[in-house]
Amino acid sequence: MASSIMPVILSFLFLVLCHPYAAVSSAGQAPCCYKRLFSLGDSIIDNGNLGAVNPNISALAFPYGETFFHHPTGRFCDGRVIVDFIVMATLLTSTDALRLPFLTPFLAGKTAEDFEHGANFAVAGATALSQQFFKDMGLDLAIIPPFSLDVQVEWFKRVLYMLGPTEQERKEIMSSSLFLLGEIGGNDYNHPFFQNRSFSTEIKPLVPKVIEKIENATKVLIGLGAKTIVVPGNFPVGCIPRYLTMFQSNDSSQYDAAGCIKWLNDFSEEHNHALRRMLKRVASSDPTVTIIYGDYYGAVLEITRSPQKHGFRKDVALTACCGDGGPHNSGTLFSCNATSVLCPDPSTHISWDGLHLTEATYQFVARGMLDGPYAVPSILSKCRY
Repeated sequence: MASSIMPVILSFLFLVLCHPYAAVSSAGQAPCCYKRLFSLGDSIIDNGNLGAVNPNISALAFPYGETFFHHPTGRFCDGRVIVDFIVMATLLTSTDALRLPFLTPFLAGKTAEDFEHGANFAVAGATALSQQFFKDMGLDLAIIPPFSLDVQVEWFKRVLYMLGPTEQERKEIMSSSLFLLGEIGGNDYNHPFFQNRSFSTEIKPLVPKVIEKIENATKVLIGLGAKTIVVPGNFPVGCIPRYLTMFQSNDSSQYDAAGCIKWLNDFSEEHNHALRRMLKRVASSDPTVTIIYGDYYGAVLEITRSPQKHGFRKDVALTACCGDGGPHNSGTLFSCNATSVLCPDPSTHISWDGLHLTEATYQFVARGMLDGPYAVPSILSKCRY
């Protein structure tokens, strides 16, 4: 009797311990699905890189970090960001006792041990196009860091060679790791928008250039041996408080039923459609590679249209939690600081500071990417037990 039950028990234990939620123990045991996560992008997933080179950024001051860490960490959020939730995958319980450690920001790490479980190369304000491109465009570079996607890819190569001195080791690292490439490209549009550049003649024409940069980065990772890459699209910027304030209008035809600006969301969709076409083309060239599209747009649009269904307040769906008290509580680019108008419960808000989102929103997005329906295919569907 006992001998017949034992294989069943062992099979059950294998499924549990190798389930992607069974991240790692504090001893550093890697998950059975992906051994590491490497992420590139901007402030949506930056967990401290910009803060490592600029101690004066707003994300290093209260109330940033108030919800989870209870102190500022350099994340432009009240707590954790999307990449944090992806690596945290817990052991089928609410405890954090068994989890993959938060990724080390590249600019805060020094040794191979710092990047044992992966690394985060994302930098707040980063663009897909180079800083020089925007300099040539005549933009003020004050908030455009010199850490574009190409730079981040080069950083990754440095870490890869640090972790894998031999070609075989690097091949194993690449094939067993998950890559999160983005969101990147949003700032390529944000920066000229915020400097009052023409939408039709200067901003909209950037889309193919941005997509080309993302395509190049994707191909570089594949060339190095990556087998699973998640590439998210852009958010519905017409629902972002900062943009709602910038382009507020008395013309009701400008808005959809949720109160978002239609032409801005159309622009986000244009970027996302171009991105998906490119990813489909790249994926078709190598059947051994899985490229997962992350639908940030669909996830945020869902909670904006049906906030109460997902635990958010309908009356503040388009209002920043932390801001200056103006329209949508977001009258300036970065208005969140110790003197800001701060909501009592960030978990009921979609927007944190008018441009970035709350931990609750990022958790919703991450969950939808891990399990679906906001990733095609979902991240965890690609795991093999």
